[in-house]
Amino acid sequence: MVVLVYRKCSTCVKALKWLEAKGISYEERAIVESNPTYEELKEWYERSGLPLKRFFNTSGVLYKEMKLKDKLPDMSEEEQLKLLATDGKLVKRPLVVANDFILTGFKEADWEEKMC
Repeated sequence: MVVLVYRKCSTCVKALKWLEAKGISYEERAIVESNPTYEELKEWYERSGLPLKRFFNTSGVLYKEMKLKDKLPDMSEEEQLKLLATDGKLVKRPLVVANDFILTGFKEADWEEKMC
């Protein structure tokens, strides 16, 4: 299981502490330094069953600066995935990629259900 995080994000730090407290092993990947590629994002999105919007960090500064709330509805899925691949700060974090599930953000109940 890989967990993509931004270490300056308090939610990511909380999520990693939760994993450690539960004794769950994971590989950490810095989402800004090692931004997910278009191919990775496309695969994870398709496997997740989640709406593509759930992969966007809608509370992030970059999302707001780019006015994506207004632009995303007019963009194709491919355009959205390519945009996500341009900057790790656009991607919702933490992002968990496991063999049988994908999770965006840290909702403790969801993590508990999938991992425990």
